[in-house]
Amino acid sequence: MEGAREDPFSTEPDVVNGADEFAALASRLPLDEPSADGPQEPSILKEEITITDAASEEEKPDWNAFSEPSVVQQVQQSSEISAELADVQEGDEGAEKEEREYDEAKNVPDAEEKDPIADELDDPGQVASGPNSIVGDVLYSIATGEQEGKSRQRILAFAAKRYENAVQRNPKDYDALYNWALVLQESADNTGPDSGGEARDRLLEEACKKYATATQLCPTLQEAYYNWAIAISDRAKIRGRREEAQTLWRQACEKYERAVQLNWDSPQALNNWGLALQELGTIVPLREKAAIVKKAISKFRAAIRLRFDFHRAVYNLGTVLYGRAEDILRSGRKGDGKHVTPQGVYAQSAVYICAAHALKPDYPVYVSALRLVRKMLPLPFLKSGFLLTPPASGALTPHDTWTKRWFVLDHEAFYEKPNERPEPARHAGSSSHAHDEEMDLEKMLRIDMGSIVSVAPASDLSLPAGGGFRVEIHGSPALYLVAETSDAMDGWVDAIRLVYTIIVRGKQDALMGVLRG
Repeated sequence: MEGAREDPFSTEPDVVNGADEFAALASRLPLDEPSADGPQEPSILKEEITITDAASEEEKPDWNAFSEPSVVQQVQQSSEISAELADVQEGDEGAEKEEREYDEAKNVPDAEEKDPIADELDDPGQVASGPNSIVGDVLYSIATGEQEGKSRQRILAFAAKRYENAVQRNPKDYDALYNWALVLQESADNTGPDSGGEARDRLLEEACKKYATATQLCPTLQEAYYNWAIAISDRAKIRGRREEAQTLWRQACEKYERAVQLNWDSPQALNNWGLALQELGTIVPLREKAAIVKKAISKFRAAIRLRFDFHRAVYNLGTVLYGRAEDILRSGRKGDGKHVTPQGVYAQSAVYICAAHALKPDYPVYVSALRLVRKMLPLPFLKSGFLLTPPASGALTPHDTWTKRWFVLDHEAFYEKPNERPEPARHAGSSSHAHDEEMDLEKMLRIDMGSIVSVAPASDLSLPAGGGFRVEIHGSPALYLVAETSDAMDGWVDAIRLVYTIIVRGKQDALMGVLRG
């Protein structure tokens, strides 16, 4: 699933680990052309790791059109989500010869010239190991629209035959089973419109069977669980909103969960797990939706905290929060809990979409989404709100000595605003202490982004009730602050770290342009 990366902070998609031969070959093949899925009325795109890049509308991006990440290579693709803003191994002596055959097949100019793959597959029935062989019955007969696609499919069919033969020689070869499944899954992505959804679904179903057998033989094969989840997700998408799709989305979530258990340091798996939950949330009964959406939020946030420049997960968190705000608004309630309002959730959604845009400002999907949510930001700031601050004597003081003050965050710093009158903390006896804390300009707290060492949640019983977090600053004692809720705290921690990441990545001007118009 994840190959070696020179830059651990790279925002480019990783490559799925497969057979060295086939992966090297596939990496030389062109990606499919973007497929244009018609957008629904106005919406925002979800961001995934996938093999094809769907076309997006310039003004009205579509939330639900991204297909799940796919096999040998991972790039971005789109799909629709809200009605409003919505991823050979045969190391034998003949490997070099066969690789040359791949290249020769790829470069055949016309049908009259000798095709070494066609010689091996001149009669699809001959390669079939049985009456239902996926190679003989579907794989080699897939209809593709262009010569390039046909060449690609011949290579995939040849690779599938090699892995099938390897498994016949050794049924316990889980590597061959895993790579066979990858080829089938890649072939499903290579199907043309004339093949129909049924052919694609059969290939994906066969790939799932191979993944199941491979993981039975090797239960720690993390990449297999990850790609298995992708294949199941693709099968669910073929079924739309039918009840069968709901079962498949739940199965995909189970496989992503197992992949994360085997490798917790995988933001891609967490991001895609969140997307599967997000899709599931659109088709389950309403009574189940809130819990599923909340779980999706936690997966996107976990992906971001592993890699804060992972712009796809940043953007996806923004979209799911936007959908949550829409749900609260449609329900007719003023808020979802004591401190959660649709306006507040909209504003938090805009923070993530704005940050994704700043990290990748030339990406059309983010540009379109930003147009829809920019007005929800507390401009000229990225984020604003009240936080409890300790007295000058430090955090280890009685809770009633803490005061509530107004803080803002922009492209340069995190600081108190002088024109907001401080409010007393939510604790008895705090008002008298608040009057003792004069907020003159010289005492205003200001933290430049360059001076921040770290920002993290703080679970400390000595802090007042709410969501506490700790800011480590160069040359100064750590600062403890408390938000009204744990959700509000998560929003502040993410926003500060995202701004810091944007600055470190040299994208500060993009963020400043959004905030200052």
